[in-house]
Amino acid sequence: MSPFDPLATTALKTRIPRWALRTADLSFRMMAATTAGDRKGPDFLIVGTKRGGTTSMFNYLIQHPGLLGTYPRPRAKKSTQFFFADRSHSSRWYRSNFHSETYRRTMRRRLGYRPLGFEASPYYIWDPRIALQAHLFCSDLKAIVLLRDPTRRAWSHYQERVQNGVEPLTFAQGLDVEDDRLGGEIERMMSDPGYHSTAHDWYSYRSRGEYLAQIQNWHSVFPRQQLLVLRSEDLYTRTQEIMDEVCTFLNIPAFVLPAKTPFNATWRTKDDVPDAEADLLRSHFCPHNEALEDYLGRSMGWPPAS
Repeated sequence: MSPFDPLATTALKTRIPRWALRTADLSFRMMAATTAGDRKGPDFLIVGTKRGGTTSMFNYLIQHPGLLGTYPRPRAKKSTQFFFADRSHSSRWYRSNFHSETYRRTMRRRLGYRPLGFEASPYYIWDPRIALQAHLFCSDLKAIVLLRDPTRRAWSHYQERVQNGVEPLTFAQGLDVEDDRLGGEIERMMSDPGYHSTAHDWYSYRSRGEYLAQIQNWHSVFPRQQLLVLRSEDLYTRTQEIMDEVCTFLNIPAFVLPAKTPFNATWRTKDDVPDAEADLLRSHFCPHNEALEDYLGRSMGWPPAS
């Protein structure tokens, strides 16, 4: 079987009008929903972190002959956003986004093992309600999280918001007002299962890099062996080794990655964090990173506070 080519698929999608993609999605969902009983859903999730390589990881993994993203495969849609964007969707609708067991049995005869389905969303690790929702859907789910140096992650997150036209403030100003922007949002989210907080998603530059509570939240409902924690930096510097580690975690054969091009990079360089903000953030994150390292039992290797 020839490897799936995410670069070619992405290039093709840019030439198709959005209305045509939406129409095709609706048609496929309606058709797939009629066979939802034959669709188990995902076997694992890539859950984040934002600006940590989730898109790259997704596109690397769909090149594996035994890994299936969302249905239909040529659409190469990274996420259904089922657990947060629109809670009106049923589990039947969710299962319609993944390949049928009939199709997987056909592939199994060719591969010699059952192919696995998955999706990816960096919001899944960040919204504190989602781990429990995922567990209620399937307690056997595995999950992969990529953790990036939180100072550089915050800067990259800010750049993306500017690029998307929703951040009028400077980076320093955004950090100064972050607590005000996010004030009361967690409380509203926890009291209203259907509420999606744009502020909590968009403007959580500093708080989203406080990783320990997010990892512990997933561990509160999933055993540790079902959550693989990786460094984002390793994904790009030791790409093949990380893919081998993921395959071991998923209990599928390793493969040689055909293409290692990073995906979803921002329009600016990732590393030029302004000096003043970098110093403040590294000081803020120092105790958080130490607590994370103690919990995981390993060094994350991120620059310490100066």
